[in-house]
Amino acid sequence: MSWRKLYLPPISRRGRDSMLFKTPALSYGLHNARTLPCGNSLCHKCMPECYVRQNISYPSTAGRREGFSCPFPDCGKEHSAADCNLDVTLAKVMEIVDKELGSQTRFTEDTALEVVVTVGCAGGYEERRRRMYGGRLAAIYCLSKQAELYHDEDVTCTPLLGDNFGPSYLDYDALERLMDKARTDLECQVCYGMLLDPVTTYCGHTFCRGCLERVLDHSRHCPSCRRLMHLPSVLPAQSSNKRLTELLVGLCPEALSQRALAGAIESMAGSGDGGLLTPIFVCTASYPGMPTPLHIFEPRYRLMVRRACESGTRKFGMLLPNRTGAPQGDLGVTPFMQYGTMLQIEGVNMYPDGRSDVWTVGVSRFRVKRWGIRDEYIVADVERVDDIPIIEEEAIEALETALCLSGAQEAQVPWMGLPTQTLLHIGHQFVDQMQAISAPWLHENNILAFGQRPDDPALFPYWLASILPVTEAEKYRLLCSTSVRERLQIVVGWIKKIETHRW
Repeated sequence: MSWRKLYLPPISRRGRDSMLFKTPALSYGLHNARTLPCGNSLCHKCMPECYVRQNISYPSTAGRREGFSCPFPDCGKEHSAADCNLDVTLAKVMEIVDKELGSQTRFTEDTALEVVVTVGCAGGYEERRRRMYGGRLAAIYCLSKQAELYHDEDVTCTPLLGDNFGPSYLDYDALERLMDKARTDLECQVCYGMLLDPVTTYCGHTFCRGCLERVLDHSRHCPSCRRLMHLPSVLPAQSSNKRLTELLVGLCPEALSQRALAGAIESMAGSGDGGLLTPIFVCTASYPGMPTPLHIFEPRYRLMVRRACESGTRKFGMLLPNRTGAPQGDLGVTPFMQYGTMLQIEGVNMYPDGRSDVWTVGVSRFRVKRWGIRDEYIVADVERVDDIPIIEEEAIEALETALCLSGAQEAQVPWMGLPTQTLLHIGHQFVDQMQAISAPWLHENNILAFGQRPDDPALFPYWLASILPVTEAEKYRLLCSTSVRERLQIVVGWIKKIETHRW
């Protein structure tokens, strides 16, 4: 009986069967597994040799200047070495697998199998025969662990005692033990349910995609190790962990189906009221990470704020008014601009006459998909707007700076080919010069409200736009941009115009 006929969780490589617990390109079992940004996994010792990546200055974190080309044919992209740490969850599961299946000495003689490995060669085929124990699953795992089974070889297992069915029970028993012992490690450490669409952070911790999205609503730090995460908030471009997904499907199919059904029911429950769930305040420009103090006096917005607080979310969207009547994408002409910022209510001070001061901070950007009116204020169905992945940000910088240095392409403006960190430095220099001459927009009250200029390139454009007296149309450009580099280029453009008195 061929092992592929047994219920085992397979992974396909170049059209041939290979074990889930192996490094796909090699014969060894996974050891100290690293999961790459593309979702593929391999052993630490199988990681490709790194090289120095050119023309990259953002983000300026350790390890990002070193990179390698992905060895998996379905990817082939460049990865940063800093994004490929130990996959903690997969490593724990592999420890359990090795403990349960990795030792032939724990099995008795009556579980003996003749294992035949069929290998293609120039003259046709040749066979390697081994006496193994413990059922087909344990036998094949041990062969791969001992580097005696390659990814493109066929395996046939025959019981030596003539019982064609007995070893199957050992396999099912092994799967049951693996499911039971690995279940805890296959749980999300945010919701404590089974991992649903697992996403592994660059620090090596794995969570449900939906849970990680909710965490990133209010924090940029990993829930497990508190390391700063360079991940898009909704993670549309972040690949699922392929090996863990296949393990979940193979080991826990019924539990995974129930988990997916519960998630679907929860999602449907949250899409009531026609999906127009987000209250909208049309007023001013606000940005992620920046405070937006508000004085609420209109009855409709008093009601909106009260409902936001009572709902427990304590959030509402802020949009700029559409003063020119410009069409807003598929929405057509609307009284508001299509892109805005989601605000989190931090505190409310109520006055006896019903007015209130509301302290909010921006948490994310969004785009309005549909809208309507509820009790005289706008409600909308929105989708989050997030920055492109860091690896794409780096690729854009490398391309633009390389073209500028080579003279192959003339930049539209002189600063387009500058490194990202240089763009930030120009912004910092400008602020320092303006503080030296006591520019009015750098008044002490503004600094108290918005803080000192940030060193983070992702936050600096938002900070500058919050205090610099530029037009709403210019500020709105930042809300539509999905690139840190592009936003820095926008604010450097403002600076150059101010310095040449063209505004």
